[in-house]
Amino acid sequence: MNRRACLRLGVRFSSWLGLSLVACGSAPKQQNSFSTSTGTMKLESTAFIHNELIPSRYTCDGEDISPPLNWNDPPAATKSLALICDDPDAPMKTWVHWVVYNLPPETRSLPEKIPAGNSLSNGGLQGKNDFGKIAYGGPCPPRGTHRYFFKLYALDTMLDLKPGATKAQLEAAMKGHILAQAEFIGHYRRK
Repeated sequence: MNRRACLRLGVRFSSWLGLSLVACGSAPKQQNSFSTSTGTMKLESTAFIHNELIPSRYTCDGEDISPPLNWNDPPAATKSLALICDDPDAPMKTWVHWVVYNLPPETRSLPEKIPAGNSLSNGGLQGKNDFGKIAYGGPCPPRGTHRYFFKLYALDTMLDLKPGATKAQLEAAMKGHILAQAEFIGHYRRK
């Protein structure tokens, strides 16, 4: 390839790259709710704001208790709700912090400090996290700032899972049953 052809190719690539970066930079910021064909759900916490720092109270540096969460109405056909909290920034794999499922469809919140154990007071069940506990396990990143995704799912069925199910088991059981979902992200860095 001669020098002139190389220069033309370089100019074209630079133009393409510049347009790609402009397009990516102007993308809308991620919201904490997702629209679906059956409706929109929004997940929030009164303890921290979407995409902001999680207070240490809810981490291994504090009381290591679950944060309060609340959401709006799921689709009318919802038979149960499920919640997963995980950290995709963990060194070896996505680290699972909390698994909750078979929440009654009329549930609109989870209070702060859900106790460890198989079942919740409203009849929902807790699964096993990657700390090996049937409970919430707060953020405890080994280094750097990590993102913690709280994902709520509205399902068209009650799941045939016993207490202590893993995230993988829950995701397999939910397949084909998700009516709507919402996501809420918190960040944490140890001091």
